[in-house]
Amino acid sequence: MADGPTAASIPPHAFDAQTGVDLERSSRRGWRGRGREWQAVAAAIEAAQHSRGGVLLVEGQSGMGKSRLLCDAVEAAATRGFMLAHGAADEPSRLAPLVPLMTALGESPQTLREGLDAGVETADLRLRLLDRLQNRLEERVARGPFLIALDDLQWADPTTLLALRSIVPELASYPLVWILARTTGIAASGADRVFEILARDGAVRIALEPLSEQAVAEVIGDLLGAAPGPDLLAMTAAAGGNPFLLVELLRGLYDEHAVRAADGRLTLVSRQLPRRMQEIARSRLGRLSPHTRHLLQVAAVLGRSFRVDDLAEMFDEPPSRLLPALEEAESEAVVAAAGDQLTFRHELVWQAVTETVTVPVRHALHRQAAEMLLRRGGSAIPAAAHLMHYARPGDAHALKGLDQAVREVLPSSPQSAADLAVRALELTAPGDPDRVDRTVTAVYALTTCGRLPEAADFARTAMGQADHPGQAARLRSELAYALLLAGRPADAVREAEKALAQPDLTGDKRGLAEQVFLRALYATHDFRRGRELAEEIIDSGRQHSRAARVGARMLFSYLAWGDGHAAEGISHVREAVRIAPRDDVDARRVHPRLHLATLLTEMRRLDEAETQLSQVTEEITEFGQAAYAATPAIFRARLRLAQGRLDDAAAEAQAGLAIADQMGTHAFVLLGHAVLISVAVRRGDLDAAAGHLQRYEERFRAGARFGLAWGRWAVATLDEARDGPARAFETLRPICADPAERRWLLMSEPDAAAWLARTALAAGDRPSAEAVTVTAEQLARENTGFPALAASAAHARGILRGDRVTLAHAAASHPCPWGRASAAEDLGVLLARSRGVHDGAPIEALDRALEGYQRLGALRDAARIRARLRRLGVRRRHWTQSERPVSGWSSLTETERNVAALAAQGLTNPQVATQMFVSPHTVKFHLRQVFRKLGIASRVELARLATEHASEPPRSEA
Repeated sequence: MADGPTAASIPPHAFDAQTGVDLERSSRRGWRGRGREWQAVAAAIEAAQHSRGGVLLVEGQSGMGKSRLLCDAVEAAATRGFMLAHGAADEPSRLAPLVPLMTALGESPQTLREGLDAGVETADLRLRLLDRLQNRLEERVARGPFLIALDDLQWADPTTLLALRSIVPELASYPLVWILARTTGIAASGADRVFEILARDGAVRIALEPLSEQAVAEVIGDLLGAAPGPDLLAMTAAAGGNPFLLVELLRGLYDEHAVRAADGRLTLVSRQLPRRMQEIARSRLGRLSPHTRHLLQVAAVLGRSFRVDDLAEMFDEPPSRLLPALEEAESEAVVAAAGDQLTFRHELVWQAVTETVTVPVRHALHRQAAEMLLRRGGSAIPAAAHLMHYARPGDAHALKGLDQAVREVLPSSPQSAADLAVRALELTAPGDPDRVDRTVTAVYALTTCGRLPEAADFARTAMGQADHPGQAARLRSELAYALLLAGRPADAVREAEKALAQPDLTGDKRGLAEQVFLRALYATHDFRRGRELAEEIIDSGRQHSRAARVGARMLFSYLAWGDGHAAEGISHVREAVRIAPRDDVDARRVHPRLHLATLLTEMRRLDEAETQLSQVTEEITEFGQAAYAATPAIFRARLRLAQGRLDDAAAEAQAGLAIADQMGTHAFVLLGHAVLISVAVRRGDLDAAAGHLQRYEERFRAGARFGLAWGRWAVATLDEARDGPARAFETLRPICADPAERRWLLMSEPDAAAWLARTALAAGDRPSAEAVTVTAEQLARENTGFPALAASAAHARGILRGDRVTLAHAAASHPCPWGRASAAEDLGVLLARSRGVHDGAPIEALDRALEGYQRLGALRDAARIRARLRRLGVRRRHWTQSERPVSGWSSLTETERNVAALAAQGLTNPQVATQMFVSPHTVKFHLRQVFRKLGIASRVELARLATEHASEPPRSEA
């Protein structure tokens, strides 16, 4: 017999007196042949007892035994002292955010939201809800092994799926077992994508395939007490290896006395397929009284699980009057108790009972259920599940319910709100006066959840149906914002400009359109075009909305930056930060503090940039700005690159791009891909850099433009590494030839000045090298308060003029480690050419460059320096090979040891991040590195090793 749950683990069973069949044991034996699947579950539970987490993805067609597998996993974990959470999604509740997870945890979604709505208005609560949910889970699992089993995730709401996609990887180092199950072949859903992502990240995928012939024989013998003969095995092939159908078939044969035992074998008396297999629901319902049949048909419309109170109200009777019928349904194994509800014993039974109700009657019952739920007051979300598919066009009462449900669900599940809003629009007559408002709501919801092409299509379609220009202008404003978030700023400019041309657009709506217009202009670098409007807004003062004034200040900041005036640019954006509204959700459509952090990073004021990014992260979560959820990580990646922390830069960029993918907003992703290109080039991994370039170009072709100038410099560094300086300079020649573009690039990336000068000279283009150097020197003279620009100019001038004094100054004064190492390298090269190999000065300079590059992990640059030293007769070993092993405690860097020490003390990733003044993304990256090097997978194992090595002195990063 194949391995499976042991008989000792099986609880007392219900016995069907009418048929003599042990119903509970029958359903359990229906997957007893699944030894391989159970072994995977048992292994995960065993690993969690040793403090290792795991993720199991269970999937198969209805009736394949996934629910039974989950129940037995819960029972097995319970006997081992696990904390447990067991829940399921269902179709009627798929509009309610986080219900499966919160129900499993014994809480309601409302408790998770307590306190979140106080104070500032928040458009999108998802970030705060997920943050709070993760903290709660982390607190629980820190106390011991935990198993979370969630079933029927094909019906899960989008926020639940987002939570799983986000939180499951974050808690991978805890003794937490996730068993996530879904039924395939029912409907396409977001669960498909979540399962793919989790499987790619290492989750074990369990596909419940049809039972083998041997497993079928084992089930028959287990259920009917003897081995099957060939004729019975042939008959059971009708079940297709589906455990549920197999048990139903065997019960049918038993009921109809169509099987008998002879000589230790079961043979068929009749070869006719049992009636229950011809029609499962009707055969089972056929034994019920008419009243019970009708009651179950109405119950099936309410959902697979239903409340007795709801059923009683549908019949307009007290619950006590339903008691005999409900007892009959339970005794016939049609329904069973599940918490405070009743549930159909199997999804196939529920579906089959539902299909016994004709479509017109089903629609009428759904409408009755919706009206019943709306009459109660309170939340409209439960009623919306019925209204979504069964309301009639023009039904004012149904539309009112859908409108209310949209408002309720929008903050915590914009995806569900978008579905509801779109359905409400489909039910709205063309001449309905509320149609434009519903369209604006739909566009807003679609934009918020990242379905930007749909948002744009709805807005464009509705503009042609608007009754007056003001409505069309309002829709154009929403369209412009959606296009901006989609990374299509040029299209956003055109739509916002058309909106502003409408005289009926006034007040805050005009202010928002002005803000989007100005924001889109500086995303396209078309600053001059908006100067007149920005000046009018600033001169008029409070006559314009704060949203418009923020947009104007941001434009002026970009204008100043483009003119090479750093202090003025930073001053304007500081004012934008000061006046940015905190009490207006719609007006917070740009984020000036994010721009301030960017400018501070570019001027290498890195400590203040770090502080601003921390505040940005808090504000985005507090205000519910999901459209900006990815930006702190992406912009922090660029900050880490400037700091020379390549591993952290890559971790932040990857995290930011993953969040952008989750949220469906890609306006800033070029920066993330460009950071990954730069990191890979400095490490010497040109294949990885080429892969990042491919994704960069895909996003560029899709319309993304933000950060394009800096991104082109990153791409040029890859061109230089692969194809030499001539090819690299061709990439940047258009920028170098345009004084404005050249000035912008050198303001955005001070390290680019020396690189461009060196590359132009190597490509034989001295005039371009001269132009770059002149621009760098001009910027340094006009911005004396910014040492980064002075060091950049000195570095470029030293390369162009062959001036060792200037290069030595640059090597000492560069505020960033890569710039210092690069200047030291250029100094060493110059000294070697001018002084000869017997002078120690070039070797000393190159050694400083080598040490600097090695500290950064810039392996390609370090390899180039070692090659230069070899030509001077000096050999330097690779420090990581000679001084640090590749695994074990001694292989950990100082940063990794610090992360390990704090995690070993029981701190969560956010707590470690707070202690170390880094982001949780960085902590997670380093923790993965620690686990890999130590060959462990849990914090408990880490704590043991940390205790063993606590007395060892910290190892230098160098």
